[in-house]
Amino acid sequence: MKYVSTIFAIIICSAAALTVNSVAQQKSQDNNAVVAKVGGTSLTIADFEKKEAGDLLEARYQMYQSERKVLDHFIENQLLEMQAKKAGLTVDQLLEKEAYKGIKDPTDDQLEVFYEGLANPDQPFPAVKDQIRDHVREMRRTKARAAYIATLRSQANVKIMLAPPVADVDAESANVRGSKNAPVTLVEFADYQCPYCAKVNPLLLEIEKEYGSNLAVVFKDFPLPMHKDAEKAAEATRCAGEQGKYWEYHDLLFTSHTVDVPSLRTHANELKLDQAKFDTCLDSGSQAAAVKKDLEEGQRLGITATPSFFVNGHFFSGAADSKTIHEILAMEMPASSSTGASAAVPPTAIAQASGK
Repeated sequence: MKYVSTIFAIIICSAAALTVNSVAQQKSQDNNAVVAKVGGTSLTIADFEKKEAGDLLEARYQMYQSERKVLDHFIENQLLEMQAKKAGLTVDQLLEKEAYKGIKDPTDDQLEVFYEGLANPDQPFPAVKDQIRDHVREMRRTKARAAYIATLRSQANVKIMLAPPVADVDAESANVRGSKNAPVTLVEFADYQCPYCAKVNPLLLEIEKEYGSNLAVVFKDFPLPMHKDAEKAAEATRCAGEQGKYWEYHDLLFTSHTVDVPSLRTHANELKLDQAKFDTCLDSGSQAAAVKKDLEEGQRLGITATPSFFVNGHFFSGAADSKTIHEILAMEMPASSSTGASAAVPPTAIAQASGK
């Protein structure tokens, strides 16, 4: 397997180098280069990038997601071809021998149960039994193939180097968890009423511990318009910050899932804040401008969903899983880093969801 890992690393690094060179060439274009002419007026790359930054980021991220799917497919095929060559087999022979060896065809009783679960079947069971058998057989083979590839992938120590698009995000904040001199900064735009933000927060806490001084985390408020209590919750967190408990209050909101104003006051009491001072801050709206500043920055960047993240400026969005976050952090982590976090990612973390 060392042979596979070495050759595979060369292939992926070469592909990544081509991608990096392509991006570098695009970035080096003259900002005064004309991309369109409207009524005799020349529109330059600089104009385009400045005025349409938000839409461009979203378009580039969608392109990145499509590229990642293609890259993952490419990686899977490379793994199978390398392993087949090593075993002296074709890919089909390898799959039959290693992936599909334990698969059994469904019994007639199982097929009938499957048929009964169909919504309004238009043909009797005997007429479609063979079709159902083929369908179930293919489902089992697909699942077995994916499991076998996951095993090959974990053994080959694959490292993704195709990075997400970059945006000019302001990583400066009074509320930073971790070392301000860390080589990697993760900026999160989130909403305290967003269930996906609450779901990802425990994962972020684990990752912060894992990376230690190599990672700084910045939280920015992006209260969504459909969440009526989110803006006040963001203000409340900043009011807690005035008393030195920003992050404690921040984590409490995500674990409690209650952010109406009475609950915000109760949370302050739970953390033993000066209640009168907290209430005055919350009622006066003194932190509203700070929340609005974060919101406007997110809108400028083109953010439409929470949570949205930037790792050293590289953008990704949705309730990202451990695999996704580790991959992107590993791209930015210096090779000299002492953390083991950039090593293999848990093979069970394979799902990714997004929310708005």
